[in-house]
Amino acid sequence: MNLEEDPQRASQLCLEAQARLTRRAAGLSDTDVLAPSRLPGWTVGHVLTHLARNADAHARRLSGALEGHDVPRYPGGAEQRAREIEEGAGRAAAETIADLSSSMLHLEKVLNLSDAAGWPNGHLMGDDSYGVAACPAHRLREVEMHHVDLGLGYTPADWPEEYVAWDLPVLLATVPERLGSPAKQRSFMAWLSGRGPLAPDTKLADW
Repeated sequence: MNLEEDPQRASQLCLEAQARLTRRAAGLSDTDVLAPSRLPGWTVGHVLTHLARNADAHARRLSGALEGHDVPRYPGGAEQRAREIEEGAGRAAAETIADLSSSMLHLEKVLNLSDAAGWPNGHLMGDDSYGVAACPAHRLREVEMHHVDLGLGYTPADWPEEYVAWDLPVLLATVPERLGSPAKQRSFMAWLSGRGPLAPDTKLADW
């Protein structure tokens, strides 16, 4: 199943993922929020703030599409994204959690409106690499990946099967360019086809 082409199902999975994240974040303390996450240089507060702003970003695109406008996720680009994450990362747990919950609730309302309207103007790109109809799938990825990045007990073993069935092939398609040299590509290809061991120095560039 290609969830980018099925915004209704992707939206349902996204809302379920957000509900799991809400339950996970509900009991966090100030100490928890300031603790390191699994992402280098980011605290739990950084990750939660990013998830809140990402919810706002997808709601922005979807709301624009409902009115026939092609709106980017972050009007200020990468600088806006980075600034907003840094500005919110050091807040107290209660404020961080309230912000996350509010942003996700707003996105839920916009997703429901979009579904009721039949996902109009799904082709609009908003300076992104995918049409606005794929926003629910990409939001699902953000929540599932970053829920693991929090380092609070949610692991890849908890990822829903439908999410893995969609995103694993997407990630596999990025492998050739992330391997780097032709020699590493050949080595990986041999392993993948059962014709050699996986080289111990195999490493993929960041995705």
